[in-house]
Amino acid sequence: MNGKYANIIVDISHEKLDKTFQYLIPDRLQGSLQPGALVFVPFGKGNRMIKGYILETTDCAEFPEERMKSIHSVITDDTLVESKLIRLAWWMKQNYGATMITALKTVLPIKKQMKPKEKKYLFLALEVQEANSQLAYYHAKHQTARERLLAELIKENVLMYDLVTTKLNISPATIRAFEEQGILKIGTEQIYRNPVAHTEQEHKGCVLNPMQQQVADAIRQDMRAQIHKTYLLYGVTGSGKTEVYMDLIEETVRSGRQAIVLIPEIALTYQTVMRFYKRFGDRVSTLHSKLSDGEKYDQFERAKKGMLDVMIGPRSALFTPFANIGLIVIDEEHEGAYKSDTMPKYHARETAIELAALHGASVILGSATPSVESYYKAQNGEYQLYELSKRAVNASLPQVYTVDLREELHRGNRSIFSERLQELIEDRLNKHEQTMLFLNRRGYAGFVSCRACGHVMKCPHCDVSLSAHENQKLVCHYCGYEQPQVKTCPKCGSKYIGGMKAGTQQVEQAIRKAFPQAGVLRMDLDTTRHKDGHERILSAFANQEADILVGTQMIVKGHDFPNVTLVGILAADLSLNVNDYRAAERTFQLLTQAAGRAGREQKPGEVVIQTYHPEHYSIITAANQDYKSFYQEEIGYRTLMNYPPAGHMLAVLTEGADEEQTEQYSERLAAALRDLTKKMNHSPEYAIINTAFSVIGPAEASIKKISDVYRRMIYVKSADYNTLTMCKDRLEQYIETDEIKEIRVQLDFDPMNSY
Repeated sequence: MNGKYANIIVDISHEKLDKTFQYLIPDRLQGSLQPGALVFVPFGKGNRMIKGYILETTDCAEFPEERMKSIHSVITDDTLVESKLIRLAWWMKQNYGATMITALKTVLPIKKQMKPKEKKYLFLALEVQEANSQLAYYHAKHQTARERLLAELIKENVLMYDLVTTKLNISPATIRAFEEQGILKIGTEQIYRNPVAHTEQEHKGCVLNPMQQQVADAIRQDMRAQIHKTYLLYGVTGSGKTEVYMDLIEETVRSGRQAIVLIPEIALTYQTVMRFYKRFGDRVSTLHSKLSDGEKYDQFERAKKGMLDVMIGPRSALFTPFANIGLIVIDEEHEGAYKSDTMPKYHARETAIELAALHGASVILGSATPSVESYYKAQNGEYQLYELSKRAVNASLPQVYTVDLREELHRGNRSIFSERLQELIEDRLNKHEQTMLFLNRRGYAGFVSCRACGHVMKCPHCDVSLSAHENQKLVCHYCGYEQPQVKTCPKCGSKYIGGMKAGTQQVEQAIRKAFPQAGVLRMDLDTTRHKDGHERILSAFANQEADILVGTQMIVKGHDFPNVTLVGILAADLSLNVNDYRAAERTFQLLTQAAGRAGREQKPGEVVIQTYHPEHYSIITAANQDYKSFYQEEIGYRTLMNYPPAGHMLAVLTEGADEEQTEQYSERLAAALRDLTKKMNHSPEYAIINTAFSVIGPAEASIKKISDVYRRMIYVKSADYNTLTMCKDRLEQYIETDEIKEIRVQLDFDPMNSY
């Protein structure tokens, strides 16, 4: 990376990331400096030498060169955590499109310094004889509080401050008086908030079965030989992938290195962390959005100071400031939650592989339903593939029944539950076994429409329908707009207006009505808003405090409930009806994961899939738990349509409050891309790479307006990812020269969601 000048940040704290200083690169260092390099630079009027990190080098001077100071020297310490994270931020900027500052604020996780939490102690400062004399004086003067405190200090010598003020009922004023008189001293010790410290630890490992042991030994052999690869561990539901992870993490920790375990959702954090904590003790911690700022700050501090070996959490845990990462595990690697929905729109899978390269570490991707992208790379030799084809404890895969809802309706069954599912739920209640009912929908009901004229109640700020909730409100799930439930159609006045009731609350009510004897829990976004909401519901169900758990997709991912022997999938093909090329893959993954919750130990499991499309290949292969057949169908479709991973896409979203201005700006961006194709056809500099790409649009986004902001889309398609990064560079140049502050542009490579 060449350039005459370096933009340097001299304070790594989050609040000061926007402020950089430009320095001249001396001739002796030209061409040798990389983003993340730690350097000494003269700073301020006195030119005192301070440390700074290079963010980027450039040939663009921000002020006259004669006024510019030069970098003094380079600090060659390759173990610096910040250096690696800054290099990772630069890679993200280059590969995903974002400003360097935005990328930095993503990878440098400590957003603001919290006041350290301290524990205070009181120490007796007097000799025992003098203390007893003072105690007698207080007794004689009837100064009971002082007598009580001094008596305890003589007895214990050291007391916790909080214990004294609460249990002994001693005021802070009395403690201060003792300190001023030299009777006691106050000491402090910094303590760290630990979100899992309340759990009892059990130091016991797990004996791997022969199939697990074979996989673990093969990867361990590579790790000991300093061969670091990306491994795809494809294991059927219940095959024991987590035990393999823990075995290899133990190897990593034993060698003095750290491990990061990514999980897709907060709902998985509690169960997963408990398994790891019981194995590795309090050198395990977790990060997720429900932690307080103080808890997050303390986890990063513990990691930086070498007090942790393992960090577990969703996507953001990838940026834990570990000094020497040896292993990164991404469990349920197929999950869309690993793709960031804010700039930079990075994917944790590719970012983890880049981070592992910076540390000389290994990466394990695990799933019962691998993403088409990962399996494609494994088939092409880019990843090393290992398989666990059987369940770990000799449990068999569940019996799956596919129910055609069209036939149910023809027979007169208008219930949410098919006849077979109702029979099996009754059977499980009689056997005191548990049932999980999965619905991939949120809220009390779907859209509200008039059956007389077809009018749909929509958000006035967003181009989406409002959803009816139990509190008699119509709610927009994009901007939060609310209005009261309507009784008559505002367009034609008809009273035949209502909701398409397919929400988790409505399912919960229906199950309570059909089976009043059953204990029912519901788990969705509404019931898990508060801290520990997931833990509370999952613990109650694991303790068999309820017979039936109703929920959205968060209930079907990674949980292990031995007494669950029935899973009902109420609307299997809802996710098929989405305008998204990944719809079949997501449907297959959800159904397979849901089915995998049943019969995970000795009790056999059954699954009922209710669908209007029983002939669709994603439904058939999910019912058969046949990933390879699904993959063959899906990769054929992706190749034919040039969709990822056979091809690549760049989504360009322009957003603005002025509809006409947004439309004109997106037209100019599309024109800039099409000009690039003309240059490529006539310039030899592009001849060495595959430059064929097509520009689609601009057009309205699938949701035209959100929160009064208009949205336009451009899609760029190419077989070559590098060609798309070149298009990204051209767009960034155009945006820099033709910047309109009222227009926001977002870039998304191989988007996971439709716009």
